[in-house]
Amino acid sequence: MKHKYDTIVIGGGPAGLASAIKATKLGLKTLIIEKTERLGGIPLQCIHEGFGVIYFKQNLTGPEFSYKLIKEVDRLSIDYITSGYVSEINILSDEAKQVKVISPKGYQVFETKTLIYAAGAREKTLHEINVVGDRVSGIFTAGEAQALMDIYGVMPGREVVIIGSGDVGLILTRRLILEKAKVKAVIEAMPYPGGLVRNIVQCLKDFDVPLLLGHVVKEIRGRKRVEKVVVEKVDENLKPLGESFSITCDTVIISAGLLPHVRMLRELGVKMDPLTRGPIVNDFFETSIRGVFVAGNALIVNDLVDYVVEQGENAAEGAYSLITKKYVRQQNIPVLFDDNIRFVVPQRITKTSDVVFYLRVKRPMKDVKIIFEEIDKVFVFSKARPSEMIRVKIKKKDLGDIKDKLHVRLYSDASPQT
Repeated sequence: MKHKYDTIVIGGGPAGLASAIKATKLGLKTLIIEKTERLGGIPLQCIHEGFGVIYFKQNLTGPEFSYKLIKEVDRLSIDYITSGYVSEINILSDEAKQVKVISPKGYQVFETKTLIYAAGAREKTLHEINVVGDRVSGIFTAGEAQALMDIYGVMPGREVVIIGSGDVGLILTRRLILEKAKVKAVIEAMPYPGGLVRNIVQCLKDFDVPLLLGHVVKEIRGRKRVEKVVVEKVDENLKPLGESFSITCDTVIISAGLLPHVRMLRELGVKMDPLTRGPIVNDFFETSIRGVFVAGNALIVNDLVDYVVEQGENAAEGAYSLITKKYVRQQNIPVLFDDNIRFVVPQRITKTSDVVFYLRVKRPMKDVKIIFEEIDKVFVFSKARPSEMIRVKIKKKDLGDIKDKLHVRLYSDASPQT
């Protein structure tokens, strides 16, 4: 028996929940499929504050943020499946997709007019950051260590070295110290931190934790458990400078960044952006396959959960516009950008809606001007950092002069003009 929906949302984290809530409020029959035992996603293991300041206008913990969304899902009586493994997705036509799911309810086949993919991101592994050494216990990703502490009440270790200065690792540093562990150093390969400034200050500087910029962990050594790491100094191109030293520890935590979890989209043939490692989308967050939308960290790795839910809502509006024929993909205008910009999303625009652009710079800069050349729109920022997403919104009425491309240029006192 096939169950039919207007949209199926894959992923029950903030992006997926926001998508489903918005789609339902727009009148679409919606189903959420979540692979874990409960809705809510990663924020359930983030007991620190800082969630929802923009979206809910409240400073919430991760669980509080997710539970607000879950409560709305329940109020709207949105269908959902937990512990659901999506075994297959088939594109039947532009108007029909098939999703096969295995769950405690058994094997089920669903048909949907649109699909919103919100499966989040995955953490980089030790192998992906080229660290060699002994195969010992005491090595965790930041997410694993966070789950151990905040969900299961288990300390991952007592003398810790953290590889990478991403936000999860920074917040985990503070959490470990509050539980009486000693974080001996945070090791960052780049010459600048990878996390938000507020987290550098509140989680490292406030606790006098050394941040070693321009360093990499070369080896992990130990017998049964981690005993030390070998650290090497590198230049701005990550080439070794021949200076190395050891730090004794019993635990190594990897916080080297996230990657969009897009395996199923790749299998469908969705076109990917090598810069974001996520799908190429238009201003409706629709991928290269008609009726398949994406949102949240499966699209781009976001700093703020507020951006994640915004993208989820925009994807739902895209699905609604497609189903109701309010949006017809007539134009596919490419968005180009300068070399000193790391990426811009969306990568295509249709000129049929307001557009929220998300972008990152390649290196820290001051007195930045971002210019959307064809429409002569200028946005000014006193500072721009690779770790902090830049978000700008352009109204539909301002897109009228664009013909065959939109070029985003960046000027800065700390960057040569192009």
